[in-house]
Amino acid sequence: MKHPPRRLIIAVRADPVICGHSGEARNLAEVALTRGFDDVRILTWPIAALEAAGLPLKPLDRLLPYSPGITVERPEPVGDYRVPDGRYQAGLTGRLVELLAEPVPTVCLSMYLVPHTAIMVDAVISARAAGFDPDVHTIAKAVGSDVTNVIKSCLRDGSFGAAIALFTTFLANDELTAVSEYTRDEIIASAEEVDEKCGTHFAEQCRRRVTVSYPPIDTSAYLDLDENAVDAALAARGLERDGYVLFLSRVARAKGIYDLVTAYGQMRCRSDVKLVVAGTGPALEHVQAMALEDEQVIFLSDVDDTEKALLMRGCAAYVLPTKPEPEFVETFGIALSEKMLAGGGPIITTLTGGTGEAVGDTAIIVEPGDVVALAAAVDAAVLEMPAEERKERETRARDYALAFDRGRVFDDLFSRIPLTPDPA
Repeated sequence: MKHPPRRLIIAVRADPVICGHSGEARNLAEVALTRGFDDVRILTWPIAALEAAGLPLKPLDRLLPYSPGITVERPEPVGDYRVPDGRYQAGLTGRLVELLAEPVPTVCLSMYLVPHTAIMVDAVISARAAGFDPDVHTIAKAVGSDVTNVIKSCLRDGSFGAAIALFTTFLANDELTAVSEYTRDEIIASAEEVDEKCGTHFAEQCRRRVTVSYPPIDTSAYLDLDENAVDAALAARGLERDGYVLFLSRVARAKGIYDLVTAYGQMRCRSDVKLVVAGTGPALEHVQAMALEDEQVIFLSDVDDTEKALLMRGCAAYVLPTKPEPEFVETFGIALSEKMLAGGGPIITTLTGGTGEAVGDTAIIVEPGDVVALAAAVDAAVLEMPAEERKERETRARDYALAFDRGRVFDDLFSRIPLTPDPA
């Protein structure tokens, strides 16, 4: 059997999940094809499993195709109903073992420590124990929910055993990286707390080994947009350029959607601009009920990746008033950087978690949860900001966000990895 000279495997919750990190996987996979990887695999979950989990999903009939050379694998579960939660994980682990059994130099990248990093570590251990001797280098990337949801939940609930298992699995990889400086700091702080309670020594290792790799963005999808396509997309939705304030994100309390809808009711500009809420999520039905009698609030739950950029470009302002919640803190804010690339009206957000790293000094900042200040900021941006300032902000924001171009991020991340020379 002929094998490819070099392979990249990414374990992640991929499309159709609405999540910036599924986009990360796509972007790294696409760049890998231009950097000497002949075979790129995205190892993810069956659609039925994602639907059953209640995750917000993109329209299945409008998913962007991957380039030839990228294979999305969704292994079926292993076992029957007596293995309620581990069947899909076993399927993913088993498929990864099969890939590692082939004599192909491989880089394995996991996004989300739970469960993807555990899948990766278990597969490598199994392949080596079976005598396959895989030529493999592993990278574990910690994203927001690894810290805000998993580790902090363990610490809050006193489940130190789960926290120890997570850190042990994380540190078992060759390369450790975090999605932002904020996330890295949170990992170290959490490790210090576990060390204090349990007598472990995770913090020093994390401090020494964890680097930062920002989310990779396909900047070409947001730059130099066709203005006619923007107008056509808006017309199809009954919108006009600069005639709406845009919220495009997961519709959840931690994203500040309740604050935004409440603030919109107080805005002076509401007679001039509509509020467009684009996305799905756990708070969608409740927020729709809140705005049931307000014809100025429009909900779009079927926006695909192509339309997303066009909506960003045409808005009078983009608002993401994210706020810290026990189960989630915005550890970067990929949508913010995407909006900065697309242009259009100014960004209004908060300095929550890693959002400051995403926007630099280019956004209008309000305090999380301050509804009055949020309303005033949107009014000022829509009604009072001079055209010259708006253009200056747009240009400066785009220049800043170019640092997150997927090629630059990929090269920075993989420059740390010793790759087996291409035999060709």
